[in-house]
Amino acid sequence: MPAISAVVRQFTSPGDQILVQEPVYNMFYSVIEGNGRRVISSDLIYENSKYSVNWADLEEKLATLSVRMMVFCNPYNPIGYAWSEEEVKRIAKLCAKHQVLLISDEIHGDLVLTDEDITPAFTVDWDAKNWVVSLISPSKTFNLAALHAACAIIPNPDLRARAEESFFLAGIGEPNLLAIPAAIAAYEEGHDWLRELKQVLRDNFAYAREFLAKEVPEVKVLDSNASYLAWVDISALGMNAEDFCKYLREKTGLIISAGNGYRGNGHEFVRINLACPKELVIDGMQRLKQGVLNLNN
Repeated sequence: MPAISAVVRQFTSPGDQILVQEPVYNMFYSVIEGNGRRVISSDLIYENSKYSVNWADLEEKLATLSVRMMVFCNPYNPIGYAWSEEEVKRIAKLCAKHQVLLISDEIHGDLVLTDEDITPAFTVDWDAKNWVVSLISPSKTFNLAALHAACAIIPNPDLRARAEESFFLAGIGEPNLLAIPAAIAAYEEGHDWLRELKQVLRDNFAYAREFLAKEVPEVKVLDSNASYLAWVDISALGMNAEDFCKYLREKTGLIISAGNGYRGNGHEFVRINLACPKELVIDGMQRLKQGVLNLNN
């Protein structure tokens, strides 16, 4: 997030619009609006429990003169979706066509739960690649967030020089003493651990989906192919997500995140962290079930 903030300040001006696709990670709004820029959204389409890009709306908004940057998320937070190669290329090409800088947040990129990898934005065709800043980090995968070990991959040398300047001006241009060796150790020695972690996540997601489908059919875990965060549709309950989360905490002790902060249709969703031992998932699902049953009674 400090890297996104630095790039926002370097490549846009106060009052410029920066495009996102709601619902999306709430910190994007904080960085954009906190730096005096304006959010414009091309909302994702939600149909049949799946999200997709509104391509016509996206291009129309990218063509707006005041839109200077797009902040993209792959895999997508909060819906847990790793975009296909075709989708990533299409978005990058649209940004290049309209001379919009594409900032691709790929911090969950190692946590794809299928056999396929993500398509990083910096791997697209050269013309589109000229407009790309990819941001990666071992933080989420290996729980190293406190070390501030993020990296920016910027193929365009002129863009890279300006971005590097912005990082140093923001005081984030040099990693701390532990960040580099920890990142190297994670990427070189962490393969077996990551393989086991992904299996734990697959098992936890499968349990949560099957339990809720059987015991609490009003609540649905969306199908996802990445990350450790379940995006859960509670629209059938007819209750705002913030109110529902407050109710659960008070009545059952279960603490989960309301989707309101992600904007778009996030007020109809909650986000549940499944990166935990199986017994905690079982306990959490039981509390969620009890809360919904009490709500209906």
